[in-house]
Order: sequence, then structure tokens, then C-alpha cells
Amino acid sequence: MMNARVTLVGAGPGDPDLVSIKGVKALASADVVLYDALVHPDLLNYAPAKARKVYVGKRAGQHSYKQEEINQLIVDFALSEGHVVRLKGGDPFVFARGKEEAEYAETFNIPVAFVPGISSITLPGYYGVPITRRGVNESFWVVTATTSSGEISNDVKLVAQSTATGIFLMGLGKLNAIVKAYIGQGKTDIPAAIISKGSLEDGKVIFGRVSELTALKRQHNPPTPALIVIGEAVGTHEHFYELVKTVERDYAK
Repeated sequence: MMNARVTLVGAGPGDPDLVSIKGVKALASADVVLYDALVHPDLLNYAPAKARKVYVGKRAGQHSYKQEEINQLIVDFALSEGHVVRLKGGDPFVFARGKEEAEYAETFNIPVAFVPGISSITLPGYYGVPITRRGVNESFWVVTATTSSGEISNDVKLVAQSTATGIFLMGLGKLNAIVKAYIGQGKTDIPAAIISKGSLEDGKVIFGRVSELTALKRQHNPPTPALIVIGEAVGTHEHFYELVKTVERDYAK
């Protein structure tokens, strides 16, 4: 088709109001929307009623499509129906395989445009938790705790050795190993937080020290998606030490 094209749109971390205006404009001109599991359903209302909406979400143990199948769907729909909006949670290029999808479409001479989205790595700030703080730390690391092979990333140990704030995505299943890496560096009391379903109405933040994270996970059983934030900057949240003392009193009981 002469009008075959693809737009990769970042849907943001969850709250539908965090999508960009440019993303909304792309959805308004879509003939087909292929959307992920973490995309808020309200965003589909920005697409024309006649547009085809196809769920291609992938969650742990619940993959509806393999990545190769998604790539092919993007091409097939673009060639047969026109403008395909690939709506991806967060930002298309942050642990989201956006580049793989774009490159596959481009091999068929289909033009691809990109609309960045607010990544979940910014969620600490949504709750007043800085990831950098003047005089406290000079950098932050973003790590996917679980690699494509299902193993914990070797970068976790490197983050634990540094003074950087560590932001661990897809890390709840590897929480014990993350905690062990920090304790191995003698950092048992470093401030930390678990952010569950960030930016959504039922989202929550659990504060504690690194050595307390495993127990906090058992106590609160936070649902995914969740990210783990570890670093001295977390402790500069205005209520951090007040909340940690409450947790300690609860444990004492």
C-alpha cells in the first residue's frame, strides 16, 4: 500500500494522562493499534472507532504472541490496512524491543516514526523520590534484573559496588539476589523502595532498608509491574525515615 507506515508510540508508565500529545495524535490517525499488556485501556479511546485494536501483550508466563509474530503482524497490517500504531508501555526504546520492530518493518520499505514515552524509570520522581540528589550521588544505573535467559544480570553486582542509585526493572523475582549483592558490599542499611503499579490509582511505594526488602515483599506482596530503587538518594524522601521507623515497630510486634 502507498500509505503503509508504522508509528512506535510510548504509552507511559501506566496513568493514561502521562501519554504525550504527539502520541494521542498518532493514535487518532491509526488504522490498526497493536498494544501491550501494560498499556492502559483508556488510551485506545483516542483511536478511531473503526480502527482495529489487537492485543499483543507479553507478560511472564502469559505470552500471547512471540516477538517474531508481533514483527510480522506489524508488517502485514501496515501493508494491508495502512497506518499501524505500535503502542508500547513506557518508552519504546527502554527494554521494549522497539528497535527490533522498527528494523523489521524497514526491511519491507515501510517508513517508521517514533514517539517517545515516559519510562517507568522516572516513577520514583512521581512519588517524590529523587534518583539523583546534589551532594548525595552523581549518577544512576538502570538495570533489567532478569536477562533474556532468565538469569540475574551481572550488572547488578556492579551497581551494588557503586554510589549510584540502582533502578531495577523486572526485579521482584530476583529480589533475593539483588539484596544479596548489596549485603555482600556491606550496604545493609542503604535506603530502598519497591514501587508497585506506579502511577496507577492502586499504585504504592514500600520504603525500607536493603536488608528489609525481602521481608517487606513477603508482608505486602506487591503486584507487578514493579521496580526496585536502591540508593542514598532514596533516603532524602521527606518521609523516608518516618516510614522506616513505622516498619521497624511493626516488626518488633
